[in-house]
Amino acid sequence: MPGSVVERLRAAGCVFAEDEAELLVGAGGDLEALVARRVTGEPLEQVLGWAEFCGLRVPVEPGVFVPRRRTGLLVREAVALDPRVVLDLCCGTGAVGLAVVTALGASIELHPSVELHPSVELHPSVELHCADVDPAAVACARRAVAGVGGRVHLGDLDEPLPADLRGRVDVLVVNAPYVPTGAVALMPPEARVHEHRVALDGGVDGLDLHRRVAAVAPRWVRPGGSVLVETSERQALATAELLRRNGFRTRIVRDDELDATVAVGILRPRE
Repeated sequence: MPGSVVERLRAAGCVFAEDEAELLVGAGGDLEALVARRVTGEPLEQVLGWAEFCGLRVPVEPGVFVPRRRTGLLVREAVALDPRVVLDLCCGTGAVGLAVVTALGASIELHPSVELHPSVELHPSVELHCADVDPAAVACARRAVAGVGGRVHLGDLDEPLPADLRGRVDVLVVNAPYVPTGAVALMPPEARVHEHRVALDGGVDGLDLHRRVAAVAPRWVRPGGSVLVETSERQALATAELLRRNGFRTRIVRDDELDATVAVGILRPRE
């Protein structure tokens, strides 16, 4: 490995310069161009074209929100419910939906950029739908979930979803933006400069998308089905209250190791 690559990455503030250099060298293509992108602050995942998430390599393009490790809690809680119909709203790269159906053993043929753990048994038993308003994210998601039979819809929240999905969803997973508008400027440059604003800004209190999700979720989730929303520890009670007002029994799940919080809602039977 060229020592100059490590030195340049270290000088740019990359804490894991040796590891990053190895990945960049192994990526193929124009090494100088890749290193130049990284030292200017572009996220490593966008430079490489993939992010590791829940043991998978998920396609990531410039500008697209990079899946965070903490979102593994959302996946874990969804998998525990053993759903057969999964909806991933505000899906970004499709990482959450992909990880859920893969963990359930529903993978068929993955895109070459997605790596599957060899212990997974393959059987096409889970129906996956994803939706996002960002065309760049949707392009990534379509690459990611095509091999598991997933369908990705481009549009605002639930507007592009097919009508025949109404009332059939077992688990709706949501990692919508929940950073308050005023706090976006305080985020690390890798996020606020290199990820599309639509994937970060949650409105004045960070809960704009959570309000909208809570309002539309009863259209799609079957009675007894669940909505799982990633949120912050500080916002969790408010997120759960939004779900409760829209007909869900709620609980909050916290994982301190991941620094992750998920509000869970179970839809009460319709009267």
